[in-house]
Amino acid sequence: MTENNSNIRIEAIEDDNFSYVGYEVVRGEYFAHLYEPSITFNNSKISLNTACLRRLPDIDYVQILVNPEEKKLAVRPCSGEEKDSFLWCTLKRKSKQITCRVFFAKIIDLMDWNPDYRYKLLGKLIKSGNEYLFIFDLIATEVYQRTIQEGEKPKISRTPVFPAEWQNQFGLPVEEHSKQLQINIFNGYTVFGIKDKVNKVQEKQDAKPEEMEHG
Repeated sequence: MTENNSNIRIEAIEDDNFSYVGYEVVRGEYFAHLYEPSITFNNSKISLNTACLRRLPDIDYVQILVNPEEKKLAVRPCSGEEKDSFLWCTLKRKSKQITCRVFFAKIIDLMDWNPDYRYKLLGKLIKSGNEYLFIFDLIATEVYQRTIQEGEKPKISRTPVFPAEWQNQFGLPVEEHSKQLQINIFNGYTVFGIKDKVNKVQEKQDAKPEEMEHG
């Protein structure tokens, strides 16, 4: 072994018979992931965490795309002038909660989620063509249940609940896992504005002034 790390010799046993068949890639949700990109749905709001902002430090505006068939959500950087864009951070580039009652309701309905719970999804930053996007699997969620006791404020559990079908597996088989991030953003995806235009007038009447931020 030398002082130059590039010349360090790695000793390993050669095994030409090794195969990934039968192996499952352990889900990232099972580990601590403070520095992984994530999006949270909670109380008619969404928020993208600081890890997302740090990976795209020069981006202020994004669009959300949803593929209802594949149950995937994409966050695509864009300019503030583009249709359905919105500001995803504060002026000091901190994570912010964005009110989106109609969009929240549509996702809740699509995924058959409980609107009283908080849902957190881990994502990955990928490059598709010349674009960078965050991809989130709506099926792979951490669910934080909200409990209500008489005379007390509602409390959200700090312990996540995972989908029941994960109980008997560590994760996806290696071959299936490698296909998860393959994406064509123009195939089956719909661009969502944070405000639903059909209900825009009614929503303006109901919303507080601080809830009206929109790119």
